[in-house]
Amino acid sequence: MSGVRATVLHGAAVLVTFAALSVAARSAAAQAPQMTDESLKERIEYGLDTSPIVRKYDVKVKVAAGEVILSGDVATEAQKAEAARLAKVAGAVKIQNAIIVDPDEDKSVTDRIKAGLNKAGDRITDGWITAKVKWFFTGDELLKGSDIDIDTKDNVVTLKGTVKSAEGRARAVALATDTEGVRRVIDTLVIVK
Repeated sequence: MSGVRATVLHGAAVLVTFAALSVAARSAAAQAPQMTDESLKERIEYGLDTSPIVRKYDVKVKVAAGEVILSGDVATEAQKAEAARLAKVAGAVKIQNAIIVDPDEDKSVTDRIKAGLNKAGDRITDGWITAKVKWFFTGDELLKGSDIDIDTKDNVVTLKGTVKSAEGRARAVALATDTEGVRRVIDTLVIVK
């Protein structure tokens, strides 16, 4: 009788433990922030805009109920594949890659840059550059906790303020340098730990 009682008690303990773990998992899931379509779109656009492989191309992102649709033109299959890879972020349930590969796209990009237009076809201004660099800084992990002032004049970006590490400083300069329309970056950032 005591062996049966021990088995029943052990079984009950397992059920109680499982129930407690189940409640804790549901509670954690309820507290986790839900990925909205807009935040998912912004994460994907950030990846595309900061990628050295696809950033110069006008890749458009649409998200509905976690399903991602990529469109636009790139010059190579590798660039198309890279855009799809960058779209595979947490929260994306399906990715449709409707990007067109056009070997002449690099000529179009060169013509657009010479005309002073960004990849969406808008005129690149100092204000546009400043806003874009700020957006890049906001989304970068290495720049969390930094206090950076961005000033743009005649397409020259000056970075002032503080960063937490040498890696953060290098990342800030790289993001600013790689922004469309930037001719030069003046770095006066100070590392403060």
